[in-house]
Amino acid sequence: MSTHYFRNFMSLLLVLGIVAGVAACKPAVTREDPNLVKDLSGKWNDTDSRKVSEEMIQDVLSQPWLGKFNSKKGRIPTIIIGKVRNLSHEHINTQTFTSDIRRALINSGEVSFVASSEERGEIRKERKDQDLHASEDTRKEMGNEAGADFMLKGTINTIIDAIEGEQVRFYQVDLTLIDLSSNRMVWAGQQKIKKSVERSSIRL
Repeated sequence: MSTHYFRNFMSLLLVLGIVAGVAACKPAVTREDPNLVKDLSGKWNDTDSRKVSEEMIQDVLSQPWLGKFNSKKGRIPTIIIGKVRNLSHEHINTQTFTSDIRRALINSGEVSFVASSEERGEIRKERKDQDLHASEDTRKEMGNEAGADFMLKGTINTIIDAIEGEQVRFYQVDLTLIDLSSNRMVWAGQQKIKKSVERSSIRL
């Protein structure tokens, strides 16, 4: 075999090797039901977020504050989501959790929501732009926002105990509903999750 053909042959083998390597590294993807409970690491996951939010909402809507407000005001209360602080040992996407809370409350039909402080800033900027550029019959005027009656806020905490390949992860979620006119707490909810994880090597 000549040097020219040998080089071409080796180049072909190299290309085939690269292609085979890339094919071997290609991940296998399987679509699953979003409601499927699948706990791989024992850490906080989507199932925990959904479970805690649903149980919290059932509790908050069954307490006396709601009936008292309806009787006094003759309408459903308006709520704004405050901060839910992650004080745990791990990264938890609190936005996903608060979205689960908001969705469950809105779908209950018992309360209404106003936009968060960040969302309001964006909306006000749009209204200001409309004031300059939109036609008079379509622009939205300033000063017509709905004010919230209550703010929902809370914390997520963890306690982790581990020894020789076994670990217990304890999560505690505390939420409070605060009357914005008086700063009184009208409801306090708490949910706990305890997970036992066994494996040969545990990382905190």
